[in-house]
Amino acid sequence: MTMAAVIENRTAQSPLSGLAQVEIVSDLAAAEPAWRILEAPDHISTPYQRFDLLAAWQHEVGAREQATPFIVIARDAKQQPLLLLPLALTHAFGARVASFMGGKHTTVNMPLMHRAFAARASVGDLEFLLAGLRDHGGVDVLALTQQPLRWSTIANPLAQWPRQPSVNDCPVLLMPPGAASTALLSNSFRKRLKSKEKKLQALPGYRYMIASSDAEIAELLDWFFRIKPIRMAEQKLPNVFAEPGIEAFVRAACLAKLSCGHRAIEIHALRCDDEIIALFAGVADGERFSMMFNTYTLSENARWSPGLILMRSIIDHYAQSGFRALDLGIGSDDYKRMFCKDDEPIFDSYLSLTARGLVAARTMAALGRAKHAVKHSPALFRLAQRVRGALQSGGSAARAEERADD
Repeated sequence: MTMAAVIENRTAQSPLSGLAQVEIVSDLAAAEPAWRILEAPDHISTPYQRFDLLAAWQHEVGAREQATPFIVIARDAKQQPLLLLPLALTHAFGARVASFMGGKHTTVNMPLMHRAFAARASVGDLEFLLAGLRDHGGVDVLALTQQPLRWSTIANPLAQWPRQPSVNDCPVLLMPPGAASTALLSNSFRKRLKSKEKKLQALPGYRYMIASSDAEIAELLDWFFRIKPIRMAEQKLPNVFAEPGIEAFVRAACLAKLSCGHRAIEIHALRCDDEIIALFAGVADGERFSMMFNTYTLSENARWSPGLILMRSIIDHYAQSGFRALDLGIGSDDYKRMFCKDDEPIFDSYLSLTARGLVAARTMAALGRAKHAVKHSPALFRLAQRVRGALQSGGSAARAEERADD
């Protein structure tokens, strides 16, 4: 079933863009034709907002979390789509909240847009869009988080809405065309990795690979879902991949084949005949690679920094393929700083569309600002880590007591 609210006769309010209607669709199949159009090369979008990726997320994760698709499609008078916001509707803080599909598994979020519209969209265009959402009446708050200020050469039009810095920036490696390999990674760093890699090169069948067949993808993911929980436990981190539907989502997205022949999530690995040594997986769009998840072996071969060696191989692969940038996901982990020297500003917008949504939007914005303050204050961050450690220790002790009582 498709729920759609069409707001017509607003063209005069948006003379630059030619927007004529705003449609809200709750059915993925109904949204797919417009979505596919806006994924075409002459349009602008990130690989995180591809239909194949987010459809897999919605089927396997969103539906389990009772998130309803809330897909906003803005068209011109000839019914051509100019903008698509792939959102999901949930309830939080007593309000109906629409946020980007994909949850914590998308590093950056943006609308899919006609390139010419994206380049000239004005505040008036965005007011037209908001008017359509208010007329529809199905949502109280837009919580549009982790947005880049620009993608490729196009500024993000949604940055014209009220915004605040996201909790974290996104470390990024810029790869100018024709740049020497030593301009991307220093010669001394490369020498250190080459010395370590010699140990791995002695292993029978040692190689760098990009998974291409369904069988290769399945084998690599089987290994990943065995090893990753152990690695996360070592770091005393919750295993997000154990949450309901996540493994099925990852497998579906890694197997989904795009029209260009690549997969929605591409898997890179180091391996030999006896074992898989390291794995990095992410999304790519011809100009930028963005890493989503990774892990490395539990064997003695972990001594030789296989994750760093694999990352070097991935950087060289995409630089040779003409890519302009690479990121390792939001966050300031030490290994990311070894490769990514620049920071890409990321922002959040919380917009209330109804009176009921006003308090919820303000609350979410305040929580975001508080988290940002903690992450950017060493003293507050250390305090937060100590509190989290104490809570985890207390929870572990309580569970141990419960097991003893049983």
